[in-house]
Amino acid sequence: MKSTNDGVFNFFSALGDVAFAYAGHNVVLEIQATMPSTADKPSKIPMWRGCVLAYIGVALCYFPVAFIGYYMFGNSVDDNILITLQRPAWLIGIANLFVVIHVVGGYQVTFHFHTYSFYYFIFITIFCKTGITMFIGICVPFFGSLLGFLGGFAFAPTSYYLPCIIWLKLKKPKKYGLSWTINWICIIIGLLIMTLSPIGATRNIIMSAKDYKFFS
Repeated sequence: MKSTNDGVFNFFSALGDVAFAYAGHNVVLEIQATMPSTADKPSKIPMWRGCVLAYIGVALCYFPVAFIGYYMFGNSVDDNILITLQRPAWLIGIANLFVVIHVVGGYQVTFHFHTYSFYYFIFITIFCKTGITMFIGICVPFFGSLLGFLGGFAFAPTSYYLPCIIWLKLKKPKKYGLSWTINWICIIIGLLIMTLSPIGATRNIIMSAKDYKFFS
């Protein structure tokens, strides 16, 4: 049975996993920049609708897996729930195939040039990036904790509190008003995630490295 300390540090690391999973904010501005925008029809209107629908879709995919996985396996579930499942084999195979499709779609590329050499360069770059990521994921058995570290240290700032700081600086909402309060709550939560997640993930990596072997 895991100790209370294990549970606490696992919770910290899980916060980083959540930050990593919901880090789509980083490409929102890039997407919006490619959309037509005029004074009569600003791009922020369809962009907001798209973001709402996107996060509803994400929630419908992620939350049932999280809740049902915890209900069935408790805290003994693996970083990858598909590893915990053992049957039926055909369903696990299909799920892994969908994961591959999902990940491949996550490598967004914005094309600003239309030359053959540029497309060739982009193809090689994405191919190498995907291959290196896959190799690291297979090679390192504590990849889940590594995601927790990266989620807290790298994605929490850009997704949770830096945009709020920029918003407060530019818009200067009324102090102690609704917008001001919500943004400061997000800033505090983001700072806590950025601080606690790498601590929990680093501790888990150190503890796991004692027993794990590469490609295990």
